[in-house]
Amino acid sequence: MKRKGIIIGIIIALCLGGGIVYRFTHLTTGGGEHKEEAGHKEAGHKEEKAGGHEEGKEHTEEKEGHEGHDEHGETGSVKMTAEVQKQNGVVVAQAKKQRLAGVISATGKVEANADRIAHVSPRIPGKIVAVRASLGDSVASGQSLATLDSVELGEALNRYRQSKTKLALAQSNMDRVKALVEKKIAARKDIFQAETDYKTAQTELHTDEERLLLYGISVSELKGDSHKKPLLPVRSPIGGIITEKHAIVGELADPSKSLYTVADLSSVWVLVDISEKDLAKVRKGQPATVTVGAYPDQKLKGRITYIADLVDEATHTVKARVEVANPGRKLKPEMFATVELALAADAPPVLVVPEDAIQDLDGKKVVFVAENETEFAARQVQAGRAAGGMVEIVSGLQEGERYAVKGAFILKSEIKKGEVVDEHGHGK
Repeated sequence: MKRKGIIIGIIIALCLGGGIVYRFTHLTTGGGEHKEEAGHKEAGHKEEKAGGHEEGKEHTEEKEGHEGHDEHGETGSVKMTAEVQKQNGVVVAQAKKQRLAGVISATGKVEANADRIAHVSPRIPGKIVAVRASLGDSVASGQSLATLDSVELGEALNRYRQSKTKLALAQSNMDRVKALVEKKIAARKDIFQAETDYKTAQTELHTDEERLLLYGISVSELKGDSHKKPLLPVRSPIGGIITEKHAIVGELADPSKSLYTVADLSSVWVLVDISEKDLAKVRKGQPATVTVGAYPDQKLKGRITYIADLVDEATHTVKARVEVANPGRKLKPEMFATVELALAADAPPVLVVPEDAIQDLDGKKVVFVAENETEFAARQVQAGRAAGGMVEIVSGLQEGERYAVKGAFILKSEIKKGEVVDEHGHGK
């Protein structure tokens, strides 16, 4: 019985000892894990906090950078020494205000000056035996363009030669009668008859000469071989360019058929449609500026020479005609043209710059403002009205600021070259 109690005591002691060991071990391990986890959480919190601080700093710097970039709407800059500026024609001037004239803009079409067009045809019928000018040729006034063989011309020449012979005989007879009267061989009344016959022959010859001149033949051309077959020249009445040609060798020509059309294109017309609401601002003799798509940089000067009296019922516009000098014949009939009519400058002064000073850069209109003697900033501007080669600046540029009044395109090209270099990673 005593031995049984000892065994039970040993078992109880072992159980208690095992429980104590297990508890100690579990507490030690669990605490380490929690401690490590807590350490990780604390480190993560610190990193997140640090990262958030850095991100906030970067955001602040980016914001500050954007604010500095857009402070004046600048979209880039370029440096250029004074010597290079001079070589490239870059000129700097102060922005100033001035009165900007109003402008009426209208589209139209170029036409030949109808007062300087000639349809060339023969005076009498004939067969074309020679063609001496072709389409596009430049011809002078009086130049022969074609030659005809005409039956009527032959008949007129025969009458002229007969009248010439008759006049010579009448003069000889008159001289003979005068000699006989002086010798008292003939009666005095005979000399009156001889003089009458002479004057009649003289009149007939003059009539035949006028007929030949009407046909296009002068008396000086008839000197020489009288037996040569007569040919009729068809001459241009004006100098200009041949714009149409219908003369073909072998065909019959008559006064009702035009063989050539000659146009003097040193001056042309531009017909435009003026809106009914602008009619009160337009007058005859008003200066106009004409541009065409083929030569957009050239502004040709003209003036209004005609304003129609009728308003088009469908469009409520009035036809007007602008006469324009055409040096070098750059304006050609049927070209579309834009006409600007300048109005009186009666509005308050506004800040203006030349058209060439404004450039398109990355879809924005910019002017190049001089930051100093060698650096230009491309500043975005808002343009307003335009007239006479000047453009109103609504915003982006202040009066008195210095900007590139000439050579803005060169400065724009320099910025573009810099962008290309940066894209290739070489730097400037």
